[in-house]
Amino acid sequence: MKLKTWIYIILTTFLGTACNNHIMESKSFTYLALGDSYTIGESVSVQERYPVKLSDSLEKSGINISGLKIIARTGWTTDELSLGIDKDTTLEEYDIVTLLIGVNNQYRGRDIENYRTEFNHLLKRAVEFAGNEKQKVIVISIPDWGVAPFAAGRDTAQIAREIDNFNAVNYEESKKAGVHYIDITPISRQAKNDSTLIAADGLHPSGKMYALWVKEIYPIASSILKNN
Repeated sequence: MKLKTWIYIILTTFLGTACNNHIMESKSFTYLALGDSYTIGESVSVQERYPVKLSDSLEKSGINISGLKIIARTGWTTDELSLGIDKDTTLEEYDIVTLLIGVNNQYRGRDIENYRTEFNHLLKRAVEFAGNEKQKVIVISIPDWGVAPFAAGRDTAQIAREIDNFNAVNYEESKKAGVHYIDITPISRQAKNDSTLIAADGLHPSGKMYALWVKEIYPIASSILKNN
């Protein structure tokens, strides 16, 4: 191959990369996080919440997140999250949507098939918020709270089984819907032997655990926005 041809290829590649990076830095994206205590970050600072950490990680890589909206509250079940969405009057379309819900359905002993129905309803709404582009939605598995000090004296093996059963449902429905799915449950179970992964309340994840979640979520979120 002639030297001029090589120079042309190198310059074209360099300029193309520089142009793409400039576009990513100048364009702004929006992010909607739906969930419960794990999304609102119970017992950790605002900066330690996983949606905030994810936004920060994206920003550091040159992806501008101009708007992060969180609809979540400690204790919410699937139906309560849906009501919370109904009451919000500022919703629009978003470039990326995450959904993590179900631990309180399990904790309250709710029927798992009812969870399937209500989870599907929320999943459809999440896709709608993503402009009906399913590839912009990320479902996150339910963590196992049975390893936390709060669960001392309870049947932790049963809690683990039930969490796995609920996650089997949200995984199955997520795959049917064609959205992304990230399993952070194994990370949550590391807290059994690492108390630093649990917040001061003895139940919820610490900022350290949320950082581990973000390491799993970031590659997919980054890919979604870079391909937007």
